[in-house]
Amino acid sequence: MSAGAETRVAILDYGMGNLRSVEKALERAGATPVRTRDHDEIRAADGAVLPGVGAFPKAMRAVRELELDVLIGELLSSARPILGICLGMQLLFEASSENEGAWGLGLLGGRVERLPAPGLKVPHIGWNEVRWTRHTPLTEGLPETSPFYFVHSFAPVAVGDDDVLGTSSYGEPFVCAVEREPVYGVQFHPEKSSAHGLQLLRNFTGICAAVAGGSGTGGALGPRGGFAASPG
Repeated sequence: MSAGAETRVAILDYGMGNLRSVEKALERAGATPVRTRDHDEIRAADGAVLPGVGAFPKAMRAVRELELDVLIGELLSSARPILGICLGMQLLFEASSENEGAWGLGLLGGRVERLPAPGLKVPHIGWNEVRWTRHTPLTEGLPETSPFYFVHSFAPVAVGDDDVLGTSSYGEPFVCAVEREPVYGVQFHPEKSSAHGLQLLRNFTGICAAVAGGSGTGGALGPRGGFAASPG
């Protein structure tokens, strides 16, 4: 199956983030986006986007209350791709130190910490260069160094080298893109990043279409697959 309007991508609506901008960008990328928290609608999708703007602990409470954490596990067990955007990328990791701290989904190894950014204002807002560490279907058609739009104060650290897809720098280098098929994440906002952002979303739509059509690689999560245990 080629990417196109028949490729349904669920935008997981847990009450945090500008979902309309993600929806419009996915439409331009050739997908059929569905903003929803309905489990049956999400199960019927070819892939999912986990967006997010705000604080990590509040986001994880909402995700768990809606049982979207369990549903994400269901999607991944059938190799359907998920793309975390901004806060949504951070939720893919084991935990965050933001505010009171919280456990994340634990799909990727590492913690989310405040940007050190010595001498610079935090949050980091604006355009910055992303340097890809390797070529994958998600980066198809993108230059080795690509500009994207950022708005964030936190970023993942101690990420496994095999999971890092892209880095940027704000005072100090930080990880801004990850991939552990079928889990993908970007700290920047592709929906606000003009042609390069649209290309990345088009690539993700193509990945979803390939899996739905049976031609995806269907990579497993491996030993870190699963969810981090909640402290209570």
